[in-house]
Amino acid sequence: MSQEFLPDDNKFDRPNDGSAAESEQDVVCVTVTGSPKGVRETILTLYRLGFAQVGDWSPLQRAANPKQVMSVLIRRRKRKA
Repeated sequence: MSQEFLPDDNKFDRPNDGSAAESEQDVVCVTVTGSPKGVRETILTLYRLGFAQVGDWSPLQRAANPKQVMSVLIRRRKRKA
């Protein structure tokens, strides 16, 4: 599963140069929202399943509901033909 994802080399900070590599990628954003404990446990569970490293997720941020937080993971995925 992890082979279809590309390393995040911060291409959002650079203008689109129209390269072939850029056009062959989809950006996938995964958001986990809930109690601070629930979000941390979900991130750890996804790590144990091999989905993403714990450090790949954003720091916990306030969510729309004041009692909840959220964390975001942005991945680049190879487009399938």
